[in-house]
Amino acid sequence: MFTLHFSPGACSRASHIALAESGLPYTLKRVKFAEAEQRSESFLKVNPKGRVPALETEKGVLTETVAILAYIAQMASKTEARLAPSDPFEFARMQAFNAYIASTVHVAHAHGRRAARWADDASSHADMLAKVPANMRACFRLIEDEFLILPYVMGEDYTVADAYLFVMSGWLKSDGVDIDEFPRVAEHYARVAARPAVRRALEEEEAAL
Repeated sequence: MFTLHFSPGACSRASHIALAESGLPYTLKRVKFAEAEQRSESFLKVNPKGRVPALETEKGVLTETVAILAYIAQMASKTEARLAPSDPFEFARMQAFNAYIASTVHVAHAHGRRAARWADDASSHADMLAKVPANMRACFRLIEDEFLILPYVMGEDYTVADAYLFVMSGWLKSDGVDIDEFPRVAEHYARVAARPAVRRALEEEEAAL
């Protein structure tokens, strides 16, 4: 049994969806950001970084979305789910996409909400916030034109990369970007949203509010 520490709507949603797709047993523990639970003593014992996701396993705790998604995909091989390519090169290509999401797309988004991580001056925060739409557009233009094969990120086969892109695509509106600027991304978002496991994960998050 796995335990996922998550916050509804956060990047932990990708790991949540992956678990729902995997067929593996899991439970959920919500971390209430509004109450600063991510900085509580009890949660910091789980993840000293003070962030979600954190996945408790029988061998210990895993953090970082890219690592958790890869682990879930590998563990899902014990079920009928196939959430990552078996070919080493294709697996690495999937990981390259996920790393881009984590290191570039998510960071571009975070500049609008977590500017204090990078600067103290309020004017610097305002500059970073103003730049978010342009940065997100640039990221998604690259995804649209170069990375997204369709029907899924890796082509015909659904993988954990699709859950990750789905979460980031869902953030575009709050970043001042219309997803319809990117027809292939919009098509992908709608396709993934219709998957039963995705609907299950979203319902579970709604119930946790």
